[in-house]
Amino acid sequence: MLLTCQPGFEAMFARELTELHRGVVTEKGPGWILGELDANHSAFAHLTLVDPVEIRADSVNGLAGQVADFFLTSLRGERIEAAWPSYWQGPAELVGLGRRIGAVASAFDELLRKKLSRVARLAQPDLPRGRGRWRGLFVFFVDFNRAYAAREVVAHGQRRMADDELAPSRSYLKIEEAFQILGREPQPGETVCDLGAAPGGWSYSAAKRGAQVIALDNGPLKGGALNHPLIEHRCSDAFGFRPSAGETFDWLFCDLVEEPHHVLRHIVEPWLTQRWCRRFVVNLKFGRVDAIALLAEIRAPDSPVTRLAPTTLFRHLYHDREEFTLMGEVGP
Repeated sequence: MLLTCQPGFEAMFARELTELHRGVVTEKGPGWILGELDANHSAFAHLTLVDPVEIRADSVNGLAGQVADFFLTSLRGERIEAAWPSYWQGPAELVGLGRRIGAVASAFDELLRKKLSRVARLAQPDLPRGRGRWRGLFVFFVDFNRAYAAREVVAHGQRRMADDELAPSRSYLKIEEAFQILGREPQPGETVCDLGAAPGGWSYSAAKRGAQVIALDNGPLKGGALNHPLIEHRCSDAFGFRPSAGETFDWLFCDLVEEPHHVLRHIVEPWLTQRWCRRFVVNLKFGRVDAIALLAEIRAPDSPVTRLAPTTLFRHLYHDREEFTLMGEVGP
């Protein structure tokens, strides 16, 4: 398998795959890892190229020709009737590689149009949103003269999100990305409790969808969250808040700059145990702890997350820094 991750986190990703999932890493570079690996339950994995084939050549035309040969050979017995992804990617850290990839992709497209013009017209240059297993053509460059091509990819859901000029902070992008991965977002009339809300990016994201939000933070709200009619700002400490008797929120949001075990012990565990929420999106900052040990701990059979919300998704988002995002539903 060839797996991609957020650049700069390859070492953590390799540790997760080898220590928690018993994988074997044979090679890694900026934003990618190669080896005998299983990323089905990985937090760091963004894309998994299934059964990739190595492509090597010194020229644009040479690379394009090899990719075309691979693609056309793999099409035997297959009929393409609908739009399909033709997705080309590589590390942005390699200066100039983006132009190289664009040139090879264009040359491949010309070759495909000469052979199968109808199939070429159906190609789409992006992946479908959300999680899933997609079939098409996926090419990842690890260097200027070397790439891996596959017909199938497993998308773990991370992707760059579009900003909103009214969003009060960059954290808005994280919650938008989390909704894409979870496959669920707040609906009109649903209730949200946002712990540590300021300056209000997550509250604004829910309110713009019509949800009623209680935003708890001693700091001020800004941008589109300030004076929003669906957002009630309470100047209160997140750790001291408790819902009223019998009250259940549809969503719990929590993006606190706090030690992760403190958040797990004093927010996640009581909220799940008492079923004060139905769904949750929680960020855990791992900058000062062992990230892989933290993952192992919250995935252990006796952890409150495993016991009370066994379908929880763990992700290192495209827009995350040194943090994990937990997304899930409280079990019955």
